[in-house]
Amino acid sequence: MPELPEVETVRRGLAPAMEGARIERLELNRPDLRFPLPADLSQAATGRRILSLGRRAKYLLIDLEDDLTIVAHLGMSGSFRIEDGVVGDFHHARSKDAKHDHVVFHLQRETGPVRVIYNDPRRFGFMHLWKRSELDLYPAFAELGPEPTGNALDETYLAARLGKKSQPLKGALLDQTVVAGLGNIYVCEALWRSHLSPKRAAGTLVTKTGRPKKELLLLTTAIREVIADAIAAGGSSLRDHIQTDGSLGYFQHSFSVYDQEGKPCRTPGCGGMVTRITQAGRSTFYCPRCQR
Repeated sequence: MPELPEVETVRRGLAPAMEGARIERLELNRPDLRFPLPADLSQAATGRRILSLGRRAKYLLIDLEDDLTIVAHLGMSGSFRIEDGVVGDFHHARSKDAKHDHVVFHLQRETGPVRVIYNDPRRFGFMHLWKRSELDLYPAFAELGPEPTGNALDETYLAARLGKKSQPLKGALLDQTVVAGLGNIYVCEALWRSHLSPKRAAGTLVTKTGRPKKELLLLTTAIREVIADAIAAGGSSLRDHIQTDGSLGYFQHSFSVYDQEGKPCRTPGCGGMVTRITQAGRSTFYCPRCQR
C-alpha cells in the first residue's frame, strides 16, 4: 500500500494539471470502489473549480469550490495518470488498461482540456465527498497524530506519547494516532538510521520524569529525514505504485534494511547482517548487531 511519500509524490504530480482547473465532467465508470462512490459525487463536482490539492497522512485531498473536498485513498493498486498531450503523458503500459479506469476527471484549463484518470485494478481505493470546513470530523482524521513533515513532530511530543508504552517501538510508531502516515517501510528505515531495535520497548526512550532521551531525539530526526529523502526520490515503486506521469519512484534503491534480508548492514564498521522478523503479522527488517 502506498505510504506517505508516495501519496505526497502523487499530490505534487497532479497539482500542476488540476489546481485552478474547472471540472467539466466527472465520469464514474462504476458505482463503487472499495466502498460505494457517493451518489452525488459527479453532480457535486461538475462545474466546480479545483482550488488546491492537499494531503493528510496517506489520503489525497482535492479541494473544490463551495467548501467541498474529495477525499481519495489509493488503496493497494490505485494510481492517477494525466492525459493531455503535453503535461505528463503516461508512458508505462502498466495500469493503463481502460477496463480499470474507474473515475475520470474531465478538466478545462486556460491551456486546454486535460483528463485525469483514476485507475485501480484491485479496487481497494476509495473516494468520499466531505465539507472542507469539517475535515477534522472525517472519521479517518479524527484521531490522527501529527504529520512527520511538520513542526508538530518533535522529541517532546514523542516523549509524551511513548513514555508509558511497553509495546515494541516499531508497533508504537505504526500507530497512526502517534504519527500520521508512517508505514512499514519508513519505520524500518528510520529505526536503522537511529540505531534502535524495533523490538525495544517504546517507553525506554523516555526518562522517568517524562523527558526525551538522546535516542529519541535521534529517532525524531531520522523519521523526518527518511520521509524527506523518500519524497525527494519520488517514493518507492513497490508492486503497483507509480507516479502520475507513469515514471517510477527510486527510493527503494536506497533501502538500507527494508527487504534487504541477508545482506550486510550498511552501518560503517558494523559487520552485521540484515535480519527479517515478524511483528504483529508484518515483516520487520533490521540489523541485530547495531540496532539496540
